Amino acid sequence: MNRIDLNCDMGELPEAIADGTQEALMPSFTSVNIACGGHAGDAQTMHTTIAQALRCKLAIGAHPGYPDRANFGRLELNLSPEAIADSVYEQVRALADVAARSDVGLTHVKPHGALYNQAAHNRQLAEAIAKGVARWGRNVVLVGLAGSPMLDVFREAGFPVAAEAFADRRYESDGTLRSRKHTDALIRDPAEAGRQALSIVRRGTVIARDGNQVAVSAQTLCIHGDTPGAPQIAAAVAKTLCEAGVTLAPLSRISP
Repeated sequence: MNRIDLNCDMGELPEAIADGTQEALMPSFTSVNIACGGHAGDAQTMHTTIAQALRCKLAIGAHPGYPDRANFGRLELNLSPEAIADSVYEQVRALADVAARSDVGLTHVKPHGALYNQAAHNRQLAEAIAKGVARWGRNVVLVGLAGSPMLDVFREAGFPVAAEAFADRRYESDGTLRSRKHTDALIRDPAEAGRQALSIVRRGTVIARDGNQVAVSAQTLCIHGDTPGAPQIAAAVAKTLCEAGVTLAPLSRISP
């Protein structure tokens, strides 16, 4: 693979917007996933994040999560598929309405946190996400964990998909992400994140926590905006990939 999208979850931390951290992240990426009222975000943070992204010519996507601000959408909830579909629809619609006022459309939808992780291995939840998005529209790419059944569910629902891998997260040997309950779940060293990103793009593999090599084929790489040192990590990943001859391009130019 000679090109990849770099995405970041944004619009989640008001303090990062206020102190300039979020805007400092933007130049390293090609796509942003904007929190849209579930786990975080409101009309003002959405508007500000969209404006910042447009200045850097980034593709804009929705980042719906469980409606659980107290736990930042990272706690598994036992909601019905209908409730999940309703919530996803409302969140995507909210961001799309704000984006429309800036005369821009959405290119993709990426679930957040526990909703993403549960849907990666739960077809019913993945179907609920797809139904919620479809209620708003189908002209978007759905993003899901590389190698997971959720991508098959999204395809079956008629959406183009993008397999996602992570430059700043460690993996288990089954290809799932190391739980954030563990202190070593995050990759905080910029050079290590750069090496993992390049391995994913060039070889389609990562080294799991137990030392095993795991196949990970992806069209988009994520770096979390709330990872400590995120601007330095993002810059190192982008520089490593570019110096290796990899083209950074948004999802709208990669996915079918």
